[in-house]
Amino acid sequence: MIIWIFRIVAAVGTPVLTYLTVSKDLKGAAFGFLIGLVVIGVEYVLESVSLFSLIVGIIGAVMGIIISKLLDYAVFQIGNDEFNRIWLVYNSIIRYSLALLGMVISIKKIPEIDDLDKNILSLGKRSGRNIKVLDLSAIVDGRVLDICETHFITGSVVTPRFVVQELHALAESAEPIARAKGRRGLDILARLQESKDIPFRVIDRDIKDLKDSSLKVARIANELGAAIITTDFNINKLAALENLVALNINDLTIALKPVVLPGEDMSVFVMKDGKEKEQGVGYLDDGTMIVVEDGRDFVGKKVDATVQSILQTSQGRIIFARVKGSRGPAGPGNR
Repeated sequence: MIIWIFRIVAAVGTPVLTYLTVSKDLKGAAFGFLIGLVVIGVEYVLESVSLFSLIVGIIGAVMGIIISKLLDYAVFQIGNDEFNRIWLVYNSIIRYSLALLGMVISIKKIPEIDDLDKNILSLGKRSGRNIKVLDLSAIVDGRVLDICETHFITGSVVTPRFVVQELHALAESAEPIARAKGRRGLDILARLQESKDIPFRVIDRDIKDLKDSSLKVARIANELGAAIITTDFNINKLAALENLVALNINDLTIALKPVVLPGEDMSVFVMKDGKEKEQGVGYLDDGTMIVVEDGRDFVGKKVDATVQSILQTSQGRIIFARVKGSRGPAGPGNR
């Protein structure tokens, strides 16, 4: 409604103004009407142009004019009278052309701003630097920060901005668990930003035609030639289909479980009673259960035990051990 009021005022008010101030005849009114049409036309064109594009266009035009001024100075320094005369004849059209080119080029290059991070990172890839892309699950998990601090991850670590936006959405969730995960993820990103052990940055890269976050991360990693750091097993499958490298933190945890063999001695903190008589139960740092025969009397204490046997189950490994100095077999059959 306001736009149409503006257009009516421009079409009617401008002829009246020029009639009263410029020329009180038909020519004055016609001149005002023509100016009003030009104003309405400019307004109509600018209505479909974003403010950002308009500002960039103006900056480009100004840069074109500045370049023309520099050319004027260069021509003046040459000191050739004939060349100066020719330059002055065409100076206006040159200045106009440079301003117009500056405006058009700057506006047409706006869409390439989103690709700037990709190009910079691709250059880094060609120069031999490794790039890792963090997905939402790895950030929320939090262990990636400790892994980075131990220098097991080399090269640059990046995460897309849409992942950060998903973390913000989680942090503002009404569900306490989701809110806690979102806040922990944002804290992990903040600590990665402050870390001096590994370069980290958030990239302004998105895939508009995809809705699923995992697919977006995989596509971006494919474009950058990067590996994906994740804790989501589905990402492993997706990476295999896309011929990408997926660094699953859970796989790393399994691979780093300590290897123990029957006959080895180990120190165990007995936490609670076992299911069978005289048994005690302890755990390794990775959560592996240790069943200690004759360990019931040592609950709440640390004892030296000898590994007797190892049982692999669907839930993981169970280590059977016996307190050093005691007698009798220990193993799955005694549970």
